Amino acid sequence: MSTERKRDEIVRYEPATRINHWIVAISFVLLALSGLALFHPALFWLTNLFGGGPWTRILHPFIGLVMVIAFVFLGAKLWHENVMQPRDWQWLRQIKDVVNNREDALPEVGKYNAGQKLLFYAIVLCLIGLLLSGIVIWRAYFAVYFSVEVIRFASLLHAFCAFVLICAIIVHIYAAIWVKGSVKAMTRGTVSYGWAWKHHRLWFREATRAQRK
Repeated sequence: MSTERKRDEIVRYEPATRINHWIVAISFVLLALSGLALFHPALFWLTNLFGGGPWTRILHPFIGLVMVIAFVFLGAKLWHENVMQPRDWQWLRQIKDVVNNREDALPEVGKYNAGQKLLFYAIVLCLIGLLLSGIVIWRAYFAVYFSVEVIRFASLLHAFCAFVLICAIIVHIYAAIWVKGSVKAMTRGTVSYGWAWKHHRLWFREATRAQRK
């Protein structure tokens, strides 16, 4: 990459953050596939991806722990940038402008817009629900300590949180593709000045000010 091009780009994600993100993403895909395989007999054929039914049952909860632990580190790093501000509530009230790409009519956006922040909170809540319910129904280690009624409720909660999380991640992927240049931010770590100015103007001002120091 040329020096001139580097000068026209802003670092959005450091390598450690990107690696952490992709660990979470890969874990999520593996969990979604293995979870669907265990959820309904019609999808049991997906267990072939994990070496069969027994291996799927063994690996699913351990992959879940990997995802939760990785997200704890990622969430701790990004938490302060996802706190809702008054401008975020105004952004949500102008959702028609968002859908119609009238970004000049919207309040200036920091590193994350209100939609991204709400998605972050949805992921946090779903992961908490999945972790707690997953421990209850983890038959090999913990299920023996809970009543049948608690296990049944935990199973329903686990399925509900998984469904919401899968929907949330689909929205996340769609938005990343819809906003051209977003995927590059998480693969190469940088975005252009034009992208930052158009989509995250407040963050652009802060980032370029920091670069000049």
